[in-house]
Amino acid sequence: MLALWKVRKRLWDQARRGGDGYAVLKNPGDLTDRQSEAFGNLRNTGPKGQLYRSWQLKELLRTLLKHPLEQARGELRHWVFRASHSRIPEIVEPAKKIRRRRPDILRTIQLGYSNARLEAFNNRIKVTIRMAYGFHHVDNLIALVMLRCGGLDIRLPQPRT
Repeated sequence: MLALWKVRKRLWDQARRGGDGYAVLKNPGDLTDRQSEAFGNLRNTGPKGQLYRSWQLKELLRTLLKHPLEQARGELRHWVFRASHSRIPEIVEPAKKIRRRRPDILRTIQLGYSNARLEAFNNRIKVTIRMAYGFHHVDNLIALVMLRCGGLDIRLPQPRT
């Protein structure tokens, strides 16, 4: 997605023609009618349709992550080949990284895991650090992180009725 954003940023001014430049960052099912129309015009604009080809590669990668392992294995090989031969610098670089990390990507598809929980946990820690701005001692920050992220269920006493 980041690579597509970089291509869009570089090429969109050439391809604009009054459309919505952020349409390429959306999933195909989420496009408005106006965005779909503007998006259709991208095929033949820009240097050799780089923006449209970048979008196609992004969509291929997004959909292959949802396929069964053997199908995803072949599609990932095909994707890496197409991306590395695309002559779009913002796409060629991630293709090299994906080629190196192919076993990890395939293992992720096989196991069905994602790093969403880890990212959520990391975000919670970052928010806690922002909340702790101004604490005089790092021990107080650590205590706050442990309190918010440690999984303790602390219930305050309730008055008896």
